[in-house]
Amino acid sequence: MSDRSLGEGPEGPLATVAGPLPIEDLASRVRSVYPDVVIARGEATVIVDRDALRDCLSWLRSHPELQLGFLSCVTATDHPGDDPRMWVIYELRSIERRHRVRVKLGLSESDLHVPTVTDLFPTAEWQEREVYDFYGIVFDGHPDLTRILLPDDWEGFPLRKDEELGGVNTSYVGAFIPPIDKRGMA
Repeated sequence: MSDRSLGEGPEGPLATVAGPLPIEDLASRVRSVYPDVVIARGEATVIVDRDALRDCLSWLRSHPELQLGFLSCVTATDHPGDDPRMWVIYELRSIERRHRVRVKLGLSESDLHVPTVTDLFPTAEWQEREVYDFYGIVFDGHPDLTRILLPDDWEGFPLRKDEELGGVNTSYVGAFIPPIDKRGMA
């Protein structure tokens, strides 16, 4: 695979970028250290335990062939009744190589704690607060783990699937729209 130049500066090429690794090669390199890698829909996802999370993210960031130095997203999903109930998802991107890897961590309902990664990726500071705000997942060691989008006195975590769906009476162009029904009501 050939490199491409991003243009010319006063002293030559501004940057030389190698193309993205084929997904099988990317997954193979990750699998050599973290064996639980899944390829689905053309994307690689590595599943780790809580104790391996920080080491995995640090390794992915510093690996010279992967160059996954940008944490573009921290989010979560909720699966009530399953164990693990919550999944925390970190999406890493390589600006240099133009590929990405997703890292997933499962949490049981009784222990929704994850170590912060704000010291590894400063972008996680805001993103971890958002996940805390909407899902109630606690990021241990976070420098300012407080609500970021909802009012401080808000009760509950609105993106959990067992949270009530709220609503207010709304009218739109003469039509009355009632509040959304509460979940779990038969």
